Amino acid sequence: MIQPKNPLAQSIIQSCQAHNIKHIVISPGSRNAPLTIGFTANDFFKCYSIVDERSAGFFALGIAQQSQKPVALVCTSGSALVNYYPAVVEAFYSRIPLVVISADRPDHLINIGDGQTIMQPHIFAPHVIYEANLKQVIKKSFIKLFKNNESLITKALEVAKTAKGPIHINAPFSDPLYETVDVPKEDHNSNLTYVTKPSISIPKSIKKKWYSSKKKMILVGVNAPESIIKSYLNIIGEDSSIVVLTETTSNLHHSNFFSCIDQLITPLDATDFEALQPEILLTFGGMVVSKKIKTFLRKYVPKLHWHVDPIQANNTFFCLTKHYKCTVNSFFKSLLNTNIASNDSAYFKTWNAVKNKRLEKHKTYLKSIPFSDFKAFDSILKHIPCNSMVQSSNSSTIRYLQLFDLDPSLTIFCNRGTSGIDGSTSTAVGASCVSEKPTVFITGDLSFFYDSNALWNDYIPSSFRVIIINNRGGGIFRILPGNKNSKNFSTFFETNHSLTSKSISEHFKFDYTSASSIANLEAKWKKFYSLSERPKIIEIFTPSTENDKILLSYFDFIK
Repeated sequence: MIQPKNPLAQSIIQSCQAHNIKHIVISPGSRNAPLTIGFTANDFFKCYSIVDERSAGFFALGIAQQSQKPVALVCTSGSALVNYYPAVVEAFYSRIPLVVISADRPDHLINIGDGQTIMQPHIFAPHVIYEANLKQVIKKSFIKLFKNNESLITKALEVAKTAKGPIHINAPFSDPLYETVDVPKEDHNSNLTYVTKPSISIPKSIKKKWYSSKKKMILVGVNAPESIIKSYLNIIGEDSSIVVLTETTSNLHHSNFFSCIDQLITPLDATDFEALQPEILLTFGGMVVSKKIKTFLRKYVPKLHWHVDPIQANNTFFCLTKHYKCTVNSFFKSLLNTNIASNDSAYFKTWNAVKNKRLEKHKTYLKSIPFSDFKAFDSILKHIPCNSMVQSSNSSTIRYLQLFDLDPSLTIFCNRGTSGIDGSTSTAVGASCVSEKPTVFITGDLSFFYDSNALWNDYIPSSFRVIIINNRGGGIFRILPGNKNSKNFSTFFETNHSLTSKSISEHFKFDYTSASSIANLEAKWKKFYSLSERPKIIEIFTPSTENDKILLSYFDFIK
């Protein structure tokens, strides 16, 4: 088997195999040649070539998001590495295991004016959970440096697996870079295992507080599909003292859960908020989309706030009283395993009646409004095939999704770590490459154009579908405060434009269609989701100056 002659490169490659890191996303370059040669020559690895490093970072993040296992990113020295930063930050806040492996120039070539050299050690320091700054192996200190490097590499890869976050391995390579050796093929599959997530035993006194409370709220953020045992969901779903609020990205479903949070709480007045205020707030999962629920819980503070997570707890509502460092299943196993009787409560019944009222008014409103973003989303969500994976871009897109009850067979993902638009398309593409489900990506026009290099690769499956809502700018800014009738607003906030994705679609060999009315849109879905030899894009044109009025009027209508 062909391997790089460089011993440091060999060590990195062998360690990745030993830690069962199969997916390697490589951006072409010269300084990383020893790594590229070694990874691509070993059939243990699945290697991808993604030229644009920013896109490559999110492509890898999409794979790791779906597999929940570390994915490696490999690049050359210089500015290439910096282009990974947006994906690294997203991985840090979304707790996704990325292994960034950067080739570097040797120390004697740094700070002398040589090309493609920057200060690479510690470059991601605030946003990685571990960094291994390796040393060039020289003959004089070969054994000592080699062993130290191996120790750092092993530690970094173990942390990536167990702590679920990005790590950075920086490896200096000297010329010659392309020398190879023929080495016997070895089985590096190790018996390394993930650290067992801690279990917990909840004291009886805490259980008594839980079961004696008549107003308990459970709020769930980003959560992996099918990660919570169904019997636990049924127990909390049938408890009259519990209101379970689920974000679209929670991937949790029960007939008694409240999935449209903003729909429920936005029309409430002060008296309603006081009635909804929980005594105990239980949270788990990642970042929360709804600004309304954050504002509510920060003002109407619960007496107790418990967060369940094996690693960390964000004090999002400024009232955190207890962090349970265990899995959600372990927490429920202990909490719900009791003979303590729960108090009767009208908490769920009261708010379920409000929810049902809102849903009826929601349906009525949709029938009354003209073609718009809101109307388009209604049509979009009615026609997504069952058992699809839905990837959403940020800003308006994910917020519209929050207003609809979605088919429980769908799995929903969005980059909510930093809530940026920069890599949404690339993430969706990466996810689609390893998912057994067909992928539907819903995005706005600015998000799509911003990350259009995501389509520049050879790995996109023919089942991949892109839905672009083109309202000719950043529609979310029309919902926010500000003078919307000025050139300054249209240029520097809304970013008004007249672009379409038709040429991009043709360039990257996507089938393209468009719609600008509800009748036209409804007529397109069957063909859009039919089998094809190429992936497809549908671009939906909506009236930019009407969308904000229709959305804001919605919350008045459903009161």
